[in-house]
Amino acid sequence: MENRLQDIKQTVVFNAPIQKVWNHVSTAEGISEWFMPNDFKPEVGYEFTIQSPFGPSPCKVTEYEPPHRLSFDWDTDGWFLTFELKELGDQTEFTLIHGGWKQADEIIGKAGEKSSVIRDRMSHGWTGIVENLRGIVEK
Repeated sequence: MENRLQDIKQTVVFNAPIQKVWNHVSTAEGISEWFMPNDFKPEVGYEFTIQSPFGPSPCKVTEYEPPHRLSFDWDTDGWFLTFELKELGDQTEFTLIHGGWKQADEIIGKAGEKSSVIRDRMSHGWTGIVENLRGIVEK
């Protein structure tokens, strides 16, 4: 569909080996530490729930390629999250992609606000969330 909002994409380099970062982005415990509580399992097709501020969000694993890529559908508005990891020696390049945005004026159900407003808010929110992850993996 045309006029959809662009994906949120954030790329950072962590001073941590790829396996350490992968362990924190591909397990229920790891994801809970820096993002939100969940019952994730690393299996393509697995349906799980993330406990968001707006209530439970149904999710489904769509890609699982250790230790480089994890994707899952998130909630009921067509969103998806992808975590991409690239080994850079003792460092790891981490890219987060939050896609599946609707057109700017469409209302996001649970939030009751325009997609453009929610996307802007979440883009800023992801910056802090990714920094939470940095603080954990760089310990």
